[in-house]
Amino acid sequence: MSVLENHQPQENGTRMDIQEVMAHLPHRHPFLLIDRVLSYEVGKSLRAVKNVTYTEPWFTGHFPEQAVMPGVLMLEAIAQAAGILAYKSLGTRPDGKSLFYLAGIDNARFKQMVQPGDQLIIDVSFLKHKASIWKISGVITVDGAEVCSADVLSAHKEIEA
Repeated sequence: MSVLENHQPQENGTRMDIQEVMAHLPHRHPFLLIDRVLSYEVGKSLRAVKNVTYTEPWFTGHFPEQAVMPGVLMLEAIAQAAGILAYKSLGTRPDGKSLFYLAGIDNARFKQMVQPGDQLIIDVSFLKHKASIWKISGVITVDGAEVCSADVLSAHKEIEA
């Protein structure tokens, strides 16, 4: 029996504002890359938003002559959306005792630049789960065009003292 079969949260399809996002992620500014969750279905999928602004700290150095969001941060945004989906699917929240750690990235692709003013729509979907390892697929679009995609692996582990 999988973890998803053991936990059946009652929530489905509701939006999450920034306060609820922060309740489901341990990340904080400037590394919190999810602004809002538009919808989710536990054990299946989640759609989130990241509004990219010129005041993001990485734009001062990446690149001064043409601001471009680093690809690794787009992958991190997928991983954070996947983390929210995993916590919602388990019916839990970060509790200071365990976290979902990024364990791997497969099939990462970058198709166009992301710049200040863009709004990332981050769609993640559950692929499989075995023991403490979760595999979730993610796609980021801007104005309907795919800009990034990847499969992320995360491991649910106890926090080491």
